[in-house]
Amino acid sequence: IWWQSNPSPGNTFDSVLSFIASAEQHGLDNQDYELGRLLQLQKRDGVDSVSLESELTVVQSLLMLAKDLRSGRLHASKADPDWHIQQQRFDPVDYLNEAIRTNQLIPSLAELPPRTLHYQLLKNALARYRDFEAQQQTWLQIPESTTIHPQALHKSIPLVRKRIMQLNNTHNGPNNGIVKTENERYDSVLVGAVKQFQERHGLNPDGIIGRQTIIALNKTPKQRIQQLRANMERLRWMPRNMGERHVMVNIAGFYLSAIEGGEHVLEMRIIVGRDYRSTPSFDSQLAQMVLNPYWSVPYSIAVKDLLPKQQHNSAYFASQGIKVFSKHDHSPINPDSINWNSIKGGFPYVLRQNPGKKNALGYIKFLFSNPFSIYLHDTPTKQLFQKDVRTFSSGCIRLEKPWELARFVLDGNNSGNNLTEKINSGETITINLPKRVPIYLTYLTAWVDDQDHVHFAEDVYGRDKRLLEYARW
Repeated sequence: IWWQSNPSPGNTFDSVLSFIASAEQHGLDNQDYELGRLLQLQKRDGVDSVSLESELTVVQSLLMLAKDLRSGRLHASKADPDWHIQQQRFDPVDYLNEAIRTNQLIPSLAELPPRTLHYQLLKNALARYRDFEAQQQTWLQIPESTTIHPQALHKSIPLVRKRIMQLNNTHNGPNNGIVKTENERYDSVLVGAVKQFQERHGLNPDGIIGRQTIIALNKTPKQRIQQLRANMERLRWMPRNMGERHVMVNIAGFYLSAIEGGEHVLEMRIIVGRDYRSTPSFDSQLAQMVLNPYWSVPYSIAVKDLLPKQQHNSAYFASQGIKVFSKHDHSPINPDSINWNSIKGGFPYVLRQNPGKKNALGYIKFLFSNPFSIYLHDTPTKQLFQKDVRTFSSGCIRLEKPWELARFVLDGNNSGNNLTEKINSGETITINLPKRVPIYLTYLTAWVDDQDHVHFAEDVYGRDKRLLEYARW
């Protein structure tokens, strides 16, 4: 029996049992690991003896929990068919045998879950929301109404004030002078607190209480608990070693972070795919930058988005620098020679937009190998970064700060010299990165920023819902 050689088998059994009981702290379900039965067996066997039945049960539970903490409870691609990051392979038998052989069982158990601060802070948030849920008797819904602007009088303001105070207490944050009052004035102190709430819930921090802010305020503690569980599971799917320098794209949070030595050295807003062109989760390596890129228009965008504009305005393609080519032999065609309104089915042309200030890709794009034809790029439509829900693209990722990302991926290499001069030349230039940079496109509706604050976002693609239904959590 594997721990009978231990001088204190009962103590080891108790430690392992405590570890199994901690599964709930990781968003897992204790009963999946037969905790109730194990506690009954422990009570039956007494303090100083471990029966064969107890041992077999605890070993089976421990092997299952070890696997779940190291590589995830769920089969990633089944729980989320849009997840294409390789789930780790892990053999809990080999791992635990080695831990026992080296007399490092208990320390080895502590090494099983992700060791990142990100994961630990989500775990802490889960504990706080569970405490909050246990204390909470009622959760009054703030009614959706007309937009509430600063200094306005509105009957919902007392409830908004109470909700903000409740949530600040949950996050162990100060209430910054907010006092409990039935005053219906949306005063400056509350405006500041709402801005902070918006910032931490993936919303534009403008202090204006609109529909998206009300939806976020109305999320119950139970809903936040489920959200945290889903995202802790996704973090368990991720590789343990993501690279000293890497780029993390959070599709759900509309955010990109460049990370070096565990530190967030760059953060920016992004725009991702619309619901019907949703951006998948996958990993790759950034390999090239293209300055003054051409845009080869995907067929679906040419037909669904651009053709109707040309049919409405015969000068549209010319005004946008869009050239027309034969689909058959790619020879150029004068758009004025085509009766665009006669095109009803099929599209026998290829569209390409010239470089320039109107180019949909802006002045720079970043390429990385993937089967989805997705890349990162600049954009001329900067105003869209101020929107709360930034699902406007056709699947690719639009960047708020492309030049800062260029400096990060070049890492001081002189191939990045005179980027402005190269852009101003108007010439299309491809730069091979001196060292490929790992990139991970993830879907996290709960995450941690560079200030170690937990943020939440809406489940814009419904992937949390799908994961939770699959897990039956």
